[in-house]
Amino acid sequence: MLLVLDLVGTFAFALNGALTAVRVAHVDIVGVITLGAITALGGGILRDILLDALPPATFVDWRYLAVAASGGVIVFLFSRPLTRVTSSIDVLDAAGLSLFAVTGASKALELGLGPVQAIILGTVTAVGGGTVRDVLIREVPSVLSSGLYAIPALIGAALAVGATSAGVDQVLGAPAALGAAGACFVIRLLGLHLGLDAPKPPGDVWTGSPPGNNG
Repeated sequence: MLLVLDLVGTFAFALNGALTAVRVAHVDIVGVITLGAITALGGGILRDILLDALPPATFVDWRYLAVAASGGVIVFLFSRPLTRVTSSIDVLDAAGLSLFAVTGASKALELGLGPVQAIILGTVTAVGGGTVRDVLIREVPSVLSSGLYAIPALIGAALAVGATSAGVDQVLGAPAALGAAGACFVIRLLGLHLGLDAPKPPGDVWTGSPPGNNG
């Protein structure tokens, strides 16, 4: 089940990354597939490196690269109709975010990490690939600028860890993991629909020149 969710999340993030590449970066086929693959695989690679699960699953199981590349190719071939659906990027992003938060946390638990560490690694898995993509296209990463991005991932990972710790996943199996992913998905989309943001510093806390800049 963990592998299935991981591959579904990989495909969703590959589509999301490739669509973002087409709409924002205006790159060629190599750029579309590359940015799609980075979005889809970057978080998992970071997770596996931090878990010392080397080589990362991406380079051991050919299905990860195949799924990520296929997502990029699909977007390249059908970019015109897909880019007309503005909400598709947000939905795919929320889907990838929720699935990776759960699979990242679950893998951390399987390898013997504690609940807090698993929640953190679940969040890293969810936001890592998109962060690398945004840096490459010179955009402020969504995790730093978009309302309720990391928070839904934290909640989804926490629910997955809680279900495992309580033994709920052994009773319900896949529905427990899907429930945790669904909660993350709904919170993310509600945040976008209602324009909700994570708490920010009150007022303008920054005025004038940066420290050390006299001119």
